[in-house]
Amino acid sequence: MRAGICDMVVVARIINATLVVPELDKRSFWQDTSNFSDVFDEDHFISALANDVKVIKKLPKEMVSAAKIVKQFRSWSGMDYYQGEIASLWEDYQVIRAAKSDSRLANNNLPPDIQKLRCRACYEALRFAPRIEEMGKILVERMRSYGPYIALHLRYEKDMLAFSGCTHGLSSAEADELKKIREETAYWKVKEIDSREQRSKGYCPLTPKEVAMFLTALGYPSDTPIYIAAGEIYGGDSRIADLQSRYPILMSKEKLASVEELKPFTNHASQMAALDYIVSIESDVFIPSYSGNMARAVEGHRRFLGHRKTISPDRKQLVHMFDKIERGKQKEGEDLSKKIIEMHKKRQGSPRKRKGPISGTKGMERFRSEEAFYVNPLPDCLCRRQSPNLNGSLVIK
Repeated sequence: MRAGICDMVVVARIINATLVVPELDKRSFWQDTSNFSDVFDEDHFISALANDVKVIKKLPKEMVSAAKIVKQFRSWSGMDYYQGEIASLWEDYQVIRAAKSDSRLANNNLPPDIQKLRCRACYEALRFAPRIEEMGKILVERMRSYGPYIALHLRYEKDMLAFSGCTHGLSSAEADELKKIREETAYWKVKEIDSREQRSKGYCPLTPKEVAMFLTALGYPSDTPIYIAAGEIYGGDSRIADLQSRYPILMSKEKLASVEELKPFTNHASQMAALDYIVSIESDVFIPSYSGNMARAVEGHRRFLGHRKTISPDRKQLVHMFDKIERGKQKEGEDLSKKIIEMHKKRQGSPRKRKGPISGTKGMERFRSEEAFYVNPLPDCLCRRQSPNLNGSLVIK
């Protein structure tokens, strides 16, 4: 959602358009009725972008009957596409409605001012609504009362497992339920999925039990406070029993806040996710069990804020190790810990340039293989300043 909104700000700038405040998807799996102003600070969004793009709250009355077109912009497109094919639509239409906003703009090879506008839009203009910001700060303060904490994005909800086809450790009844959800969700294109193959390739989220073993191997003691940034975990308390037994200070927004405090946000998945986003951004360490949309957005935001520590599990290698433990061919302990620590030395959010496409890939697959802009906005979102004591230093702008 954040990435799509910010890219549409940039597209509006490229084609010299006035941007109408985006409408949020209300038909997705979560069935959330939230409007833009329920999740984000609409007035701040408009004013913060005033020097870059004109943003209005709704289409003016005089434009309601104007010539319109619904257009699905091509994925990962650059300046030529928007300045040519899309801008030419103004000859026949006064209103262009973007049918989709996800991954419509190239990650790389865009002018510096366009990339910096993405940064301003995402990290300065796009604030959460005041009541969400306020509740988020309260949750952070309460979490901090336990000491430095890990925010664990435990992506083990029903929708994720159904979409990815990951059923390791689940009962046959649970696997059947997830398959049925996948089959009945029309906009999920892939229906037949081999769960074992998915997992062996590292395409599945780590299970709560695997996360517990991972944290132990990294050396985090049992009194480490952990915030679970997630919706309802599939399987409930029994599914996180192993994690809870190893790390008893296991908190969530539902544990940190009263029912009354959370009432304004309950039944609104986007607003509840926004609270998790805030607590994750402010955590001492962020660890996602799966590299989904929110995990990637949080990682990028934390990089922008000063490369705050984000540990990205190497799921492909980890599941092979964990399978050996299950089969009794390997034991938890010092040897396993050394291997896992070494494996993750360069997976902790340290400064580096955004990764380009995988060698040998072509066409759309080439763009798909690139590291997304909002996962790692370096160096576009950083300015190089001269320091009196150093030859040069990177400073966040």
